[in-house]
Amino acid sequence: MKRLLLVLLILVLPLCVTAQEPQVGLISLRGPINPVTAAFLKDNLSRAGGRGERLILVELDTPGGLDLAMREAVQAIFAAPVPVVVYVTPSGARAASAGAVIGLAADVLAMAPGTNIGAAHPVSLSGKPDPVMEAKIVNDAEAYVEGIAGKRGRNVQLAGKMVRESISLTAEAAVREKVIDLVAPSREELLTQLEGRTLLRGGKQTVLHLSGARVVRHEMGTRDRILDAISNPDVAYMLMLLGMLGLFFELSNPGVILPGVIGGISLLLSFFALQTLPVNYAGVALILLGIVLFIAEIKVVSHGMLAVGGVVALVMGSLILFPSPEPYLRLSWEVIALTVGITALFFTVVIVKVIQAHREPPITGVEGMIGAAAVAETDLDPDGKVVVHGEYWNATCPEPVLRGEKVRVVGVKGLLVTVAKEEQKR
Repeated sequence: MKRLLLVLLILVLPLCVTAQEPQVGLISLRGPINPVTAAFLKDNLSRAGGRGERLILVELDTPGGLDLAMREAVQAIFAAPVPVVVYVTPSGARAASAGAVIGLAADVLAMAPGTNIGAAHPVSLSGKPDPVMEAKIVNDAEAYVEGIAGKRGRNVQLAGKMVRESISLTAEAAVREKVIDLVAPSREELLTQLEGRTLLRGGKQTVLHLSGARVVRHEMGTRDRILDAISNPDVAYMLMLLGMLGLFFELSNPGVILPGVIGGISLLLSFFALQTLPVNYAGVALILLGIVLFIAEIKVVSHGMLAVGGVVALVMGSLILFPSPEPYLRLSWEVIALTVGITALFFTVVIVKVIQAHREPPITGVEGMIGAAAVAETDLDPDGKVVVHGEYWNATCPEPVLRGEKVRVVGVKGLLVTVAKEEQKR
């Protein structure tokens, strides 16, 4: 019996040790903070307790993002069932604007050497507001950030200056001024420094025990990655342009189907992206006008004037489409040049082909009959029958023509063709 108990103990003990092994959830946020990244963060934070994770580590590198998405992320951090550590990494990364606020909301804020945090002054996406409204926005943002910093026991004065004066701090300056908690060169070093650290959560003290912790990375799913990608201004712009072109071609040539399907899908995806971006609808109208002018150039002979107008409208619309002062919310010059160039080249080729088609001699109708080769089916003296394009026609010829001789059509009147001998035509 003792031997059996010993065997069971040997078998069960490793399982117990494994079950108690601490687990740390790892989330990586790279790029602008938008509704997709905020929802991804919120979902993982809410499920951390159920997954048995003792800590959520958020590795951050962002230029900023949207105010609503930032506030959603901050609320998710405050409501998280486990401690949240924000780590600005790797060296050269930043937690600017909305990223700085998210970092200040964490239970522990750490940075790698060579990183920076701050520059959280709010920026209006619809242009510069009037002085009164601007003061209201800045005061609201300052109070919000100071409240977060005060809740986490950080330097409230410097947190306010990040908003009002747009100051930015290096990792070393931030830890010295008590804006952040730790400076760690690597993830492993950070976890080592966190071992045994006491945090105050919900009025209770929590001691971190992370020795030998297993780090489990949580990646975005395919759906979230796609939605995050199309939230990029460059991608949203190209989807919108592709959608407009596809629908215009479908309406111009009903029944083609494929352009309409691609255009509809692209346009709907662009609508999702545009709701997260600062959009100037005058820019949308100019882009739409440019495409209409390109289409009109195909239908109307304007000697290229409509096409030139289309290029100008497309360029101007692209430049003012996203009027944000933040670089990550604006179209890149490379994308504008490439997209406008490809669109203009495509319509140029189409216009050239249309002009060439108009210059081709007609092959149908009365005009297509003139000059056509024919063969006398009967003698023509002066009337008879000839075969033209495989069809029998009543024909007349001013001089006699024997059956089987080659003739050429020189006139058409109703169902009667006038022909002449090939020798005369030459």
